[in-house]
Amino acid sequence: MSKIWDFVEEYSILLIAGALTALFWANTSPESYHHLVHFELFHGGPIGHLHDDGHGHVSRSFTLHFLVNDLLMAFFFAVAGKEVWEAVALKNGSLRGKKALTPLIATAGGMIGPVTIYLLGAFAVGKFAILANGWAIPTATDIAFSYLIGRIVFGAGHPAVGFLLLLAIADDAVGLVILAIFYPQGELAPEWLLVSIAAAVLVYLLFNKLPRRMDRGKQDRPNSTWVRKKLSWWPYLIAGAVSWFAFHKAGIHPALGLLPIIPAMPHADVDYGIFAAEEVHQNDLLNVSEHSLKRPVEFILFGFGLMNAGVEFSSVGAATTMVLAGLLIGKPLGIWLMGSFAAKTLKLGLPEGMKQSDLFVLGCVAAIGFTVSLFVASVAFPAGAVQDAAKMGALLSFGAAGMSIVAGILFKSKQGADTKTAAGPETGLEPAE
Repeated sequence: MSKIWDFVEEYSILLIAGALTALFWANTSPESYHHLVHFELFHGGPIGHLHDDGHGHVSRSFTLHFLVNDLLMAFFFAVAGKEVWEAVALKNGSLRGKKALTPLIATAGGMIGPVTIYLLGAFAVGKFAILANGWAIPTATDIAFSYLIGRIVFGAGHPAVGFLLLLAIADDAVGLVILAIFYPQGELAPEWLLVSIAAAVLVYLLFNKLPRRMDRGKQDRPNSTWVRKKLSWWPYLIAGAVSWFAFHKAGIHPALGLLPIIPAMPHADVDYGIFAAEEVHQNDLLNVSEHSLKRPVEFILFGFGLMNAGVEFSSVGAATTMVLAGLLIGKPLGIWLMGSFAAKTLKLGLPEGMKQSDLFVLGCVAAIGFTVSLFVASVAFPAGAVQDAAKMGALLSFGAAGMSIVAGILFKSKQGADTKTAAGPETGLEPAE
Protein backbone atom coordinates (compact mmCIF):
# COMPACT_ATOMS: atom_id res chain seq x y z
CA MET A 1 0.00 0.00 0.00
CA SER A 2 2.96 2.35 0.38
CA LYS A 3 2.98 3.05 -3.33
CA ILE A 4 -0.61 4.28 -3.15
CA TRP A 5 0.28 6.48 -0.18
CA ASP A 6 3.13 8.01 -2.18
CA PHE A 7 0.70 8.41 -5.10
CA VAL A 8 -1.72 10.32 -2.88
CA GLU A 9 0.91 12.47 -1.15
CA GLU A 10 2.70 13.52 -4.33
CA TYR A 11 0.12 13.53 -7.14
CA SER A 12 -2.72 14.88 -5.03
CA ILE A 13 -0.73 17.69 -3.42
CA LEU A 14 0.17 19.16 -6.80
CA LEU A 15 -3.34 18.57 -8.12
CA ILE A 16 -4.86 20.36 -5.13
CA ALA A 17 -2.30 23.17 -5.47
CA GLY A 18 -3.31 23.64 -9.11
CA ALA A 19 -7.01 23.58 -8.27
CA LEU A 20 -6.68 26.06 -5.39
CA THR A 21 -4.56 28.37 -7.53
CA ALA A 22 -7.21 28.24 -10.24
CA LEU A 23 -10.05 28.94 -7.80
CA PHE A 24 -8.25 31.91 -6.27
CA TRP A 25 -7.23 33.30 -9.66
CA ALA A 26 -10.69 32.87 -11.25
CA ASN A 27 -12.38 34.62 -8.33
CA THR A 28 -9.94 37.52 -8.09
CA SER A 29 -9.07 38.15 -11.73
CA PRO A 30 -11.36 36.06 -13.95
CA GLU A 31 -10.41 37.85 -17.17
CA SER A 32 -6.70 37.14 -16.86
CA TYR A 33 -7.38 33.55 -15.74
CA HIS A 34 -9.53 32.74 -18.78
CA HIS A 35 -6.99 34.49 -20.99
CA LEU A 36 -4.39 32.02 -19.72
CA VAL A 37 -6.62 28.96 -20.16
CA HIS A 38 -7.51 29.86 -23.73
CA PHE A 39 -4.10 31.25 -24.65
CA GLU A 40 -3.38 30.15 -28.21
CA LEU A 41 0.02 28.57 -28.81
CA PHE A 42 -0.53 28.25 -32.56
CA HIS A 43 -3.37 28.29 -35.03
CA GLY A 44 -4.21 26.37 -38.16
CA GLY A 45 -2.22 23.21 -37.49
CA PRO A 46 -3.42 19.59 -37.81
CA ILE A 47 -4.36 19.29 -34.12
CA GLY A 48 -6.32 21.44 -31.70
CA HIS A 49 -9.85 22.51 -30.89
CA LEU A 50 -12.06 23.24 -33.88
CA HIS A 51 -12.50 26.98 -34.35
CA ASP A 52 -15.16 28.60 -36.53
CA ASP A 53 -14.42 32.20 -37.51
CA GLY A 54 -18.12 32.85 -38.15
CA HIS A 55 -17.67 33.05 -41.92
CA GLY A 56 -17.80 29.34 -42.64
CA HIS A 57 -14.05 28.81 -42.29
CA VAL A 58 -13.15 26.12 -39.76
CA SER A 59 -9.62 25.67 -38.46
CA ARG A 60 -7.88 24.22 -35.43
CA SER A 61 -6.65 26.20 -32.44
CA PHE A 62 -3.94 24.74 -30.19
CA THR A 63 -4.47 26.33 -26.77
CA LEU A 64 -2.98 25.72 -23.33
CA HIS A 65 -6.24 24.03 -22.37
CA PHE A 66 -5.93 21.63 -25.33
CA LEU A 67 -2.28 20.96 -24.50
CA VAL A 68 -3.13 19.87 -20.95
CA ASN A 69 -6.57 18.24 -21.29
CA ASP A 70 -6.23 16.55 -24.67
CA LEU A 71 -2.50 15.88 -25.02
CA LEU A 72 -0.72 15.70 -21.66
CA MET A 73 -3.60 14.04 -19.77
CA ALA A 74 -3.13 11.07 -22.09
CA PHE A 75 -0.16 10.11 -19.89
CA PHE A 76 -2.33 10.23 -16.74
CA PHE A 77 -4.94 7.97 -18.35
CA ALA A 78 -2.14 5.69 -19.56
CA VAL A 79 -1.03 5.17 -15.93
CA ALA A 80 -4.61 4.40 -14.86
CA GLY A 81 -5.11 2.24 -17.96
CA LYS A 82 -2.00 0.22 -17.16
CA GLU A 83 -3.43 -0.74 -13.77
CA VAL A 84 -6.77 -1.67 -15.37
CA TRP A 85 -5.01 -3.76 -18.02
CA GLU A 86 -3.02 -5.74 -15.46
CA ALA A 87 -6.05 -6.22 -13.22
CA VAL A 88 -8.19 -7.53 -16.08
CA ALA A 89 -5.78 -9.33 -18.42
CA LEU A 90 -3.24 -11.11 -16.22
CA LYS A 91 -4.07 -14.55 -14.86
CA ASN A 92 -4.04 -13.44 -11.22
CA GLY A 93 -5.37 -9.94 -11.92
CA SER A 94 -7.30 -8.15 -9.19
CA LEU A 95 -10.45 -7.85 -11.33
CA ARG A 96 -10.55 -11.51 -12.37
CA GLY A 97 -12.36 -14.39 -10.78
CA LYS A 98 -14.97 -14.65 -8.04
CA LYS A 99 -13.03 -12.40 -5.66
CA ALA A 100 -13.78 -9.41 -7.88
CA LEU A 101 -17.48 -10.08 -8.49
CA THR A 102 -18.87 -8.27 -5.45
CA PRO A 103 -16.75 -5.11 -6.05
CA LEU A 104 -17.69 -5.18 -9.75
CA ILE A 105 -21.40 -5.49 -9.02
CA ALA A 106 -21.07 -2.74 -6.41
CA THR A 107 -19.36 -0.63 -9.09
CA ALA A 108 -22.42 -1.07 -11.30
CA GLY A 109 -24.52 0.31 -8.45
CA GLY A 110 -22.04 3.18 -8.10
CA MET A 111 -22.78 4.03 -11.72
CA ILE A 112 -26.53 3.42 -11.91
CA GLY A 113 -27.32 5.24 -8.64
CA PRO A 114 -25.69 8.58 -9.53
CA VAL A 115 -27.04 8.56 -13.11
CA THR A 116 -30.57 7.88 -11.86
CA ILE A 117 -30.47 10.60 -9.20
CA TYR A 118 -28.88 13.11 -11.60
CA LEU A 119 -31.39 12.57 -14.42
CA LEU A 120 -34.42 12.46 -12.11
CA GLY A 121 -33.25 15.67 -10.46
CA ALA A 122 -32.71 17.39 -13.81
CA PHE A 123 -36.21 16.36 -14.87
CA ALA A 124 -37.72 17.50 -11.57
CA VAL A 125 -36.27 21.01 -11.85
CA GLY A 126 -37.40 21.32 -15.47
CA LYS A 127 -33.88 21.46 -16.97
CA PHE A 128 -33.58 17.96 -18.37
CA ALA A 129 -32.78 19.10 -21.91
CA ILE A 130 -30.04 21.45 -20.68
CA LEU A 131 -28.43 19.15 -18.12
CA ALA A 132 -28.99 15.64 -19.51
CA ASN A 133 -25.63 15.40 -21.27
CA GLY A 134 -23.84 15.66 -17.92
CA TRP A 135 -25.23 12.34 -16.67
CA ALA A 136 -21.76 10.74 -16.50
CA ILE A 137 -20.17 13.46 -14.33
CA PRO A 138 -21.28 11.98 -10.96
CA THR A 139 -20.32 8.42 -11.90
CA ALA A 140 -16.60 9.06 -11.32
CA THR A 141 -14.58 8.08 -8.25
CA ASP A 142 -11.26 9.78 -7.59
CA ILE A 143 -8.87 6.93 -6.76
CA ALA A 144 -6.23 8.94 -4.90
CA PHE A 145 -8.50 11.01 -2.69
CA SER A 146 -10.91 8.14 -2.03
CA TYR A 147 -8.00 6.00 -0.89
CA LEU A 148 -6.75 8.76 1.41
CA ILE A 149 -10.16 9.19 3.07
CA GLY A 150 -10.72 5.43 3.10
CA ARG A 151 -7.61 4.94 5.22
CA ILE A 152 -8.78 7.63 7.65
CA VAL A 153 -12.30 6.20 7.92
CA PHE A 154 -11.53 2.47 8.01
CA GLY A 155 -7.90 2.27 9.08
CA ALA A 156 -5.03 1.04 6.94
CA GLY A 157 -5.62 -2.67 7.64
CA HIS A 158 -9.37 -2.78 6.97
CA PRO A 159 -10.43 -5.04 4.06
CA ALA A 160 -12.81 -2.30 2.91
CA VAL A 161 -9.77 -0.29 1.71
CA GLY A 162 -8.81 -3.01 -0.77
CA PHE A 163 -12.47 -3.36 -1.77
CA LEU A 164 -12.56 0.39 -2.39
CA LEU A 165 -9.49 0.24 -4.63
CA LEU A 166 -11.02 -2.52 -6.75
CA LEU A 167 -14.23 -0.55 -7.04
CA ALA A 168 -12.43 2.69 -7.94
CA ILE A 169 -10.25 1.15 -10.65
CA ALA A 170 -13.27 -0.65 -12.15
CA ASP A 171 -15.15 2.65 -11.98
CA ASP A 172 -12.35 4.36 -13.91
CA ALA A 173 -12.30 1.55 -16.50
CA VAL A 174 -16.01 2.03 -17.18
CA GLY A 175 -15.45 5.80 -17.17
CA LEU A 176 -12.89 5.47 -19.97
CA VAL A 177 -15.42 3.52 -22.05
CA ILE A 178 -18.11 6.13 -21.36
CA LEU A 179 -15.77 8.94 -22.45
CA ALA A 180 -14.91 7.13 -25.66
CA ILE A 181 -18.48 6.20 -26.63
CA PHE A 182 -20.74 8.96 -25.31
CA TYR A 183 -18.58 12.08 -25.52
CA PRO A 184 -17.15 12.37 -29.04
CA GLN A 185 -15.05 15.48 -29.63
CA GLY A 186 -16.23 16.20 -33.15
CA GLU A 187 -17.69 14.44 -36.16
CA LEU A 188 -17.07 10.73 -35.66
CA ALA A 189 -14.72 9.09 -38.15
CA PRO A 190 -14.33 5.57 -36.69
CA GLU A 191 -12.20 4.40 -39.63
CA TRP A 192 -9.31 6.26 -38.02
CA LEU A 193 -9.41 3.77 -35.15
CA LEU A 194 -8.01 1.22 -37.61
CA VAL A 195 -4.85 3.34 -37.65
CA SER A 196 -4.64 3.16 -33.86
CA ILE A 197 -5.16 -0.60 -33.90
CA ALA A 198 -2.58 -1.00 -36.68
CA ALA A 199 -0.03 1.01 -34.67
CA ALA A 200 -0.59 -1.18 -31.59
CA VAL A 201 -0.40 -4.46 -33.55
CA LEU A 202 2.66 -3.39 -35.53
CA VAL A 203 4.68 -2.24 -32.52
CA TYR A 204 3.73 -5.43 -30.65
CA LEU A 205 4.79 -7.71 -33.50
CA LEU A 206 8.04 -5.93 -34.35
CA PHE A 207 9.35 -4.93 -30.94
CA ASN A 208 7.75 -7.40 -28.54
CA LYS A 209 6.79 -10.73 -30.11
CA LEU A 210 9.44 -10.94 -32.87
CA PRO A 211 12.49 -10.47 -30.58
CA ARG A 212 11.09 -13.05 -28.15
CA ARG A 213 10.46 -15.48 -30.99
CA MET A 214 14.02 -15.01 -32.26
CA ASP A 215 15.29 -15.71 -28.74
CA ARG A 216 13.68 -19.13 -28.43
CA GLY A 217 16.19 -21.56 -26.99
CA LYS A 218 18.67 -18.79 -26.11
CA GLN A 219 18.98 -18.24 -22.37
CA ASP A 220 20.74 -14.88 -22.74
CA ARG A 221 17.89 -13.54 -24.94
CA PRO A 222 20.17 -11.37 -27.10
CA ASN A 223 17.49 -9.90 -29.38
CA SER A 224 15.05 -8.98 -26.63
CA THR A 225 17.91 -7.51 -24.58
CA TRP A 226 19.13 -5.43 -27.53
CA VAL A 227 15.64 -4.05 -28.19
CA ARG A 228 15.18 -3.32 -24.49
CA LYS A 229 18.54 -1.57 -24.03
CA LYS A 230 18.89 0.23 -27.35
CA LEU A 231 15.30 1.12 -28.22
CA SER A 232 13.64 1.08 -24.78
CA TRP A 233 10.16 2.65 -24.87
CA TRP A 234 10.76 4.80 -27.98
CA PRO A 235 8.91 2.50 -30.44
CA TYR A 236 5.90 2.53 -28.12
CA LEU A 237 6.01 6.30 -27.72
CA ILE A 238 6.00 6.69 -31.52
CA ALA A 239 3.15 4.18 -31.82
CA GLY A 240 1.38 6.08 -29.03
CA ALA A 241 1.72 9.35 -30.94
CA VAL A 242 0.18 7.70 -34.01
CA SER A 243 -2.63 6.24 -31.88
CA TRP A 244 -3.24 9.60 -30.17
CA PHE A 245 -3.51 11.36 -33.56
CA ALA A 246 -5.87 8.63 -34.80
CA PHE A 247 -8.16 9.14 -31.79
CA HIS A 248 -8.07 12.89 -32.43
CA LYS A 249 -9.08 12.42 -36.06
CA ALA A 250 -11.68 9.79 -35.13
CA GLY A 251 -13.53 12.32 -32.96
CA ILE A 252 -12.88 10.34 -29.76
CA HIS A 253 -11.25 12.19 -26.89
CA PRO A 254 -7.50 11.95 -27.62
CA ALA A 255 -6.63 11.78 -23.91
CA LEU A 256 -7.56 8.10 -24.30
CA GLY A 257 -5.26 7.68 -27.28
CA LEU A 258 -2.41 5.85 -25.53
CA LEU A 259 -4.63 3.09 -24.14
CA PRO A 260 -4.42 0.75 -27.18
CA ILE A 261 -0.60 0.71 -26.91
CA ILE A 262 -0.50 -0.54 -23.31
CA PRO A 263 -1.32 -4.21 -24.10
CA ALA A 264 1.40 -4.16 -26.78
CA MET A 265 4.20 -3.43 -24.30
CA PRO A 266 6.24 -6.21 -22.66
CA HIS A 267 4.87 -6.76 -19.18
CA ALA A 268 5.26 -9.13 -16.23
CA ASP A 269 2.90 -12.07 -15.90
CA VAL A 270 2.16 -11.22 -12.27
CA ASP A 271 -0.24 -8.59 -10.95
CA TYR A 272 0.64 -7.67 -7.37
CA GLY A 273 -2.49 -5.57 -7.03
CA ILE A 274 -3.58 -2.05 -7.86
CA PHE A 275 -0.65 0.36 -7.40
CA ALA A 276 1.11 -2.32 -5.34
CA ALA A 277 4.48 -1.41 -3.82
CA GLU A 278 6.05 -4.63 -5.17
CA GLU A 279 5.76 -3.26 -8.71
CA VAL A 280 8.76 -1.03 -7.97
CA HIS A 281 10.95 -4.13 -8.29
CA GLN A 282 9.45 -5.19 -11.63
CA ASN A 283 11.82 -4.50 -14.53
CA ASP A 284 9.45 -5.22 -17.41
CA LEU A 285 9.08 -2.32 -19.83
CA LEU A 286 5.47 -1.58 -18.89
CA ASN A 287 6.26 -1.10 -15.18
CA VAL A 288 9.50 0.75 -15.90
CA SER A 289 7.62 3.13 -18.21
CA GLU A 290 5.02 3.77 -15.52
CA HIS A 291 7.77 4.60 -13.01
CA SER A 292 9.40 7.01 -15.46
CA LEU A 293 6.06 8.79 -15.96
CA LYS A 294 5.61 9.36 -12.23
CA ARG A 295 7.25 12.78 -11.96
CA PRO A 296 5.90 14.21 -15.24
CA VAL A 297 2.35 13.13 -14.36
CA GLU A 298 2.59 15.00 -11.05
CA PHE A 299 3.12 18.27 -12.91
CA ILE A 300 0.55 17.35 -15.55
CA LEU A 301 -2.03 17.02 -12.77
CA PHE A 302 -1.01 20.43 -11.43
CA GLY A 303 -1.67 21.82 -14.91
CA PHE A 304 -4.97 19.95 -15.09
CA GLY A 305 -6.12 21.47 -11.80
CA LEU A 306 -5.02 24.91 -12.97
CA MET A 307 -6.75 24.64 -16.35
CA ASN A 308 -10.04 23.15 -15.14
CA ALA A 309 -10.82 24.15 -11.54
CA GLY A 310 -11.01 27.90 -12.12
CA VAL A 311 -14.72 28.49 -11.61
CA GLU A 312 -16.22 31.49 -9.91
CA PHE A 313 -18.15 30.87 -6.71
CA SER A 314 -21.12 32.61 -8.29
CA SER A 315 -21.27 29.73 -10.82
CA VAL A 316 -23.32 27.54 -8.47
CA GLY A 317 -26.48 26.45 -10.26
CA ALA A 318 -28.77 23.55 -11.05
CA ALA A 319 -25.92 21.51 -12.51
CA THR A 320 -24.02 21.89 -9.23
CA THR A 321 -26.96 20.48 -7.28
CA MET A 322 -27.49 17.58 -9.68
CA VAL A 323 -23.82 16.56 -9.68
CA LEU A 324 -23.66 16.72 -5.89
CA ALA A 325 -26.93 14.81 -5.51
CA GLY A 326 -25.68 12.13 -7.87
CA LEU A 327 -22.42 11.76 -5.98
CA LEU A 328 -23.50 12.25 -2.37
CA ILE A 329 -26.83 10.38 -2.57
CA GLY A 330 -26.67 8.15 -5.66
CA LYS A 331 -23.17 6.75 -5.06
CA PRO A 332 -23.62 5.51 -1.46
CA LEU A 333 -27.11 4.12 -2.10
CA GLY A 334 -26.14 2.48 -5.39
CA ILE A 335 -23.01 0.84 -3.97
CA TRP A 336 -24.81 -0.31 -0.82
CA LEU A 337 -27.83 -1.75 -2.67
CA MET A 338 -25.91 -3.54 -5.43
CA GLY A 339 -23.10 -4.61 -3.09
CA SER A 340 -25.63 -6.07 -0.66
CA PHE A 341 -27.41 -7.80 -3.54
CA ALA A 342 -24.13 -9.41 -4.62
CA ALA A 343 -23.02 -10.33 -1.11
CA LYS A 344 -26.33 -11.68 0.24
CA THR A 345 -28.76 -12.46 -2.59
CA LEU A 346 -26.14 -13.87 -4.94
CA LYS A 347 -24.21 -15.24 -1.92
CA LEU A 348 -20.87 -13.94 -3.22
CA GLY A 349 -20.00 -12.63 0.23
CA LEU A 350 -17.74 -9.85 1.43
CA PRO A 351 -14.05 -9.93 2.36
CA GLU A 352 -13.41 -11.32 5.83
CA GLY A 353 -13.60 -8.54 8.39
CA MET A 354 -15.95 -6.36 6.30
CA LYS A 355 -19.55 -5.75 7.43
CA GLN A 356 -22.49 -5.02 5.17
CA SER A 357 -22.87 -1.56 6.70
CA ASP A 358 -19.28 -0.89 5.55
CA LEU A 359 -20.63 -0.91 2.00
CA PHE A 360 -22.63 2.24 2.71
CA VAL A 361 -19.65 3.95 4.36
CA LEU A 362 -17.47 2.87 1.43
CA GLY A 363 -20.06 4.36 -0.93
CA CYS A 364 -19.74 7.68 0.88
CA VAL A 365 -15.96 7.57 0.41
CA ALA A 366 -16.36 6.73 -3.30
CA ALA A 367 -18.55 9.82 -3.72
CA ILE A 368 -15.44 12.00 -4.08
CA GLY A 369 -15.45 12.62 -7.84
CA PHE A 370 -13.01 15.49 -8.34
CA THR A 371 -10.38 14.65 -11.01
CA VAL A 372 -12.37 12.51 -13.45
CA SER A 373 -15.62 14.37 -12.70
CA LEU A 374 -13.89 17.63 -13.61
CA PHE A 375 -12.60 16.02 -16.79
CA VAL A 376 -16.04 14.71 -17.81
CA ALA A 377 -17.65 18.09 -17.03
CA SER A 378 -15.18 19.77 -19.38
CA VAL A 379 -16.30 17.55 -22.28
CA ALA A 380 -19.99 17.13 -21.41
CA PHE A 381 -20.85 20.83 -21.70
CA PRO A 382 -19.47 23.67 -23.80
CA ALA A 383 -17.53 26.38 -21.97
CA GLY A 384 -19.96 28.59 -20.11
CA ALA A 385 -22.29 28.81 -17.13
CA VAL A 386 -23.54 25.22 -17.18
CA GLN A 387 -20.03 23.74 -17.44
CA ASP A 388 -18.81 25.97 -14.61
CA ALA A 389 -21.76 24.95 -12.42
CA ALA A 390 -21.07 21.27 -13.10
CA LYS A 391 -17.38 21.74 -12.28
CA MET A 392 -18.35 23.40 -9.01
CA GLY A 393 -20.31 20.26 -8.15
CA ALA A 394 -17.23 18.14 -8.84
CA LEU A 395 -15.12 20.39 -6.61
CA LEU A 396 -17.69 20.42 -3.81
CA SER A 397 -17.79 16.62 -3.84
CA PHE A 398 -14.91 16.89 -1.38
CA GLY A 399 -17.76 17.26 1.11
CA ALA A 400 -18.10 13.49 0.84
CA ALA A 401 -14.96 13.25 2.97
CA GLY A 402 -16.75 14.74 5.98
CA MET A 403 -19.84 12.65 5.28
CA SER A 404 -17.65 9.52 5.17
CA ILE A 405 -15.98 10.27 8.49
CA VAL A 406 -19.36 10.82 10.19
CA ALA A 407 -20.79 7.62 8.64
CA GLY A 408 -17.69 5.69 9.69
CA ILE A 409 -18.14 6.84 13.30
CA LEU A 410 -21.88 6.02 13.29
CA PHE A 411 -21.39 2.52 11.94
CA LYS A 412 -18.15 1.95 13.86
CA SER A 413 -16.35 0.97 10.68
CA LYS A 414 -12.88 1.51 12.08
CA GLN A 415 -13.66 -0.82 14.97
CA GLY A 416 -14.31 -3.53 12.40
CA ALA A 417 -10.70 -3.21 11.23
CA ASP A 418 -9.40 -3.70 14.78
CA THR A 419 -11.56 -6.66 15.68
CA LYS A 420 -11.36 -8.29 12.23
CA THR A 421 -15.03 -9.22 12.48
CA ALA A 422 -15.79 -12.01 10.08
CA ALA A 423 -18.24 -11.24 7.31
CA GLY A 424 -21.58 -12.58 8.38
CA PRO A 425 -25.28 -12.22 7.74
CA GLU A 426 -25.44 -8.60 8.92
CA THR A 427 -28.39 -6.76 7.39
CA GLY A 428 -29.54 -3.24 6.92
CA LEU A 429 -27.84 0.02 7.71
CA GLU A 430 -28.43 0.14 11.44
CA PRO A 431 -25.46 1.64 13.32
CA ALA A 432 -23.54 -0.84 15.45
CA GLU A 433 -24.31 -0.81 19.16
